[in-house]
Amino acid sequence: MADQKITKNDLIDAIYKSTDIEKQEIAKVIDSFLRHTRESLEKGSTIELRGFGTFEPRLRKGRSVARNPRTGQKLSVEAHYVAAFRAGQELKKNLWNLKKEDEK
Repeated sequence: MADQKITKNDLIDAIYKSTDIEKQEIAKVIDSFLRHTRESLEKGSTIELRGFGTFEPRLRKGRSVARNPRTGQKLSVEAHYVAAFRAGQELKKNLWNLKKEDEK
């Protein structure tokens, strides 16, 4: 289950099969949604999608001493923002009830 990846094209195909909207239009809508989401996060806004979850910029503390895991080199990391996602109640509940592969 965890190895299964869904791409943007997979989403477009799934929406196309369940509606009678052309693939090009679906792609435009998805691209527009992603662009507006990215731009909003870059401006510091929070995006709340009721029933799904919330995207928000979150400040990560900097560190004076950090280590590059590949080289072992010591370096410092400044405080910076990252994109974070918090699942909504409904999504959390549905994910909680997923069966593990060994339970199937």
